Amino acid sequence: MNTAVYKFVETKAEIISIGNEVVSGRTVNTNASHIAWRLTSMGFFVKRIVSVRDEEDEIKDALLDSIRRGASLIVTTGGLGPTYDDKTLESIAKALQLDLELNEDALKMIEAKYRSKGIPLTEDRRKMALLPKGSIPIENNEGIAPGVIIDYKDSQILCTPGVPREMEGILETFLKGYLKSRPETSYYEESFVVSGIGESSISPLIKELVKKYNLYIKSHPKGKELQDPELEIQIAGNGQLDEIRRRVKECREEMEKAILKNNLSKKY
Repeated sequence: MNTAVYKFVETKAEIISIGNEVVSGRTVNTNASHIAWRLTSMGFFVKRIVSVRDEEDEIKDALLDSIRRGASLIVTTGGLGPTYDDKTLESIAKALQLDLELNEDALKMIEAKYRSKGIPLTEDRRKMALLPKGSIPIENNEGIAPGVIIDYKDSQILCTPGVPREMEGILETFLKGYLKSRPETSYYEESFVVSGIGESSISPLIKELVKKYNLYIKSHPKGKELQDPELEIQIAGNGQLDEIRRRVKECREEMEKAILKNNLSKKY
């Protein structure tokens, strides 16, 4: 069997979810799932997702770990609001040794929203305009607290609110207008469902094809291993779009033929 070697440059991304409610299980972390899939679909290689409490040291450690691992893009979600436990920006400023300062552009965004409702701008509300020095605020069209972009060495950091619709809007604005390290590769995947095959039966074939095609191949059980087994097979990879699409399709075709040839559907 000929084994081809496929190489491409990974554009790494990491996601940090911030909030006691996430770590405690009170809130389901749908934000991380949305961000990860959105970045993956653009060709980013999402290396890690981590959740931390609203504690300065934990936020600082998570951010610095991501920078040390060489993430080109780090997206945080949560902790941008006006309350005492919204510590994301203060913690990031300390981690990067940047001053926390009143950002006039962010203040104007926040002030306009409250003024339109006839609500005064208190110190707690002004807190949302305190950003690490050199930051760029992104208008929050679904809420109050702006998104925040921080460039630090080889990493670009995007801070988004924890409210899902606010996070999604700011993420899209960032990806369309502010993203610096755009992946040179594309992500492509196909999946199909096979019945009557247990995961342990198809495992040797998957291992062989992973080595041959250098793709991510994953079996997702939909039934029980020893009773009416059913698997969804996912085949995915990153590369130049035409090349990665061809490779995924060739792998899928070879896999389907092997399943039929070896009568795997009768082996649980």
